[in-house]
Amino acid sequence: MADFHRSGFKRDFGPREFGPREMHKATCSECGQECEVPFKPTEGKPVYCKECYSKRRKF
Repeated sequence: MADFHRSGFKRDFGPREFGPREMHKATCSECGQECEVPFKPTEGKPVYCKECYSKRRKF
């Protein structure tokens, strides 16, 4: 049974499947290693590999 919000729109907070992500090749701004990221890198903005990103998130 659908759970409807007062506005009349269906509220569904269940798991969503979007299909496979398109991965883009990039070079990590910190260690220089080639990696893949789930977004298209923008010139001038840093991109981090999984390891370097997790190190930066600890601060």
